[in-house]
Amino acid sequence: MTTVGIATGAGRGIGRACGARLADVVDHLVLVDLDPAAVRAAARDLSGGDREADVEPFELDVTDRAGLDRLAARVADVGTLRAVAHAAGISPTMADWKRVFAVDLVGTAMLAAALRPLVTSGTAMVCFASMAARFLGDDPDPLADAVLDDPLDGHLLDRLREVLGPAIEDSGVAYAWAKRGVQRFAQQEAVRVGPVGGRVCSVSPGNIDTPQGRQEAANQPFMQELLRRTPLARFGKADEIAAVVAFMVSDDASFLTGVDLLVDGGVCAAMLGPSR
Repeated sequence: MTTVGIATGAGRGIGRACGARLADVVDHLVLVDLDPAAVRAAARDLSGGDREADVEPFELDVTDRAGLDRLAARVADVGTLRAVAHAAGISPTMADWKRVFAVDLVGTAMLAAALRPLVTSGTAMVCFASMAARFLGDDPDPLADAVLDDPLDGHLLDRLREVLGPAIEDSGVAYAWAKRGVQRFAQQEAVRVGPVGGRVCSVSPGNIDTPQGRQEAANQPFMQELLRRTPLARFGKADEIAAVVAFMVSDDASFLTGVDLLVDGGVCAAMLGPSR
């Protein structure tokens, strides 16, 4: 049976790096991105050479339910869903708080719901969260968590604002909470698909040197403080995140599910860990 992989946000940055990794482990790779030119270019670059996978570009907004249904139907037509690297997302300087939640959390839940009927033994999915969620603390607000745990509720944003107040309308605050929601969603989804042999985890990158990461660094002075406090004293690289994701979806990680892996160069340890 033909194995199929999906990499979202694959037009550039970490999503593209994840696509390059998946192209070595599946028979057919679907690269998903909202930017048609970028995803077609990525598909051309990842086709041929030493890679065995057939690479297909797929233009999609991850908040488009009909588009997600088309994606699921395409995967089902081709073969068996083996691996998903869901890197598509937006950061605080790219949109307002409502769009941040719609793409980063609700879009994640919608994608997982569309693909859930295709999950079988050996299917592995990695959802992208962020170290930003760690700065909220271990138990920031149980009432907010209860709202996050139902990401497809049509009143999600109203309920969050009721619990957290107007502060949630800051796109940076919204980003942290949305990514906390992704971490919690991965736990829920792992429980849902585990009985059929599927695995779901999340990964939380730190500061990564990508076009999106550089945009954030240029517009948020706090990013330079994070860099200064990072024990490895540098930003990460897209392929360093992709390498972790490749492990998470591999057979070597066959007992890994329902967890979040923090890949941040040690900055959370420095800022949130035990003091010296």
